[in-house]
Amino acid sequence: MAFIKKQQGIVLISAMIMIVAVSAIAVALMSTSSLDLKITNAAQERQEAESILMGEVQRAIAMQTALEGNSLFTRSRQQLAQGNNTFNGLNGVTNAVISLNKGPMEIQCPRSYSYTSGVICNMTQLETSITYGTKTQHTVTVVTGIGQEMLSIKEGR
Repeated sequence: MAFIKKQQGIVLISAMIMIVAVSAIAVALMSTSSLDLKITNAAQERQEAESILMGEVQRAIAMQTALEGNSLFTRSRQQLAQGNNTFNGLNGVTNAVISLNKGPMEIQCPRSYSYTSGVICNMTQLETSITYGTKTQHTVTVVTGIGQEMLSIKEGR
């Protein structure tokens, strides 16, 4: 009978060890799933920001195109360097137009299939940016190159 009483304590200790081990595994699994959830949310926020941004790029180009002669795309390098080359879009998007022309020279349009004498290109780029995430600490930027056909000043003389 004395032998049976000694074994009852061992069963209790081994049961406690098993409970601790199972609890440790459960905690590890819960923290891993929490981390996976954070990664998934971050990827979803980035995808949403990129989708909004692509729509805003199209909206900015359409808006500037509708301005015709007053469009930032038709301004010279010197005019854009003086400022006023940024404008805000919807959803917290910022747009900046930058001249890609190397100085005041007139350049022919790239990828022109039917060249017309007297038509030159004002090469600009549109940088559209959006911030997203917790505390808006991340930024995504899309850079779009734009070639605006224009009549040459030299040909008009």
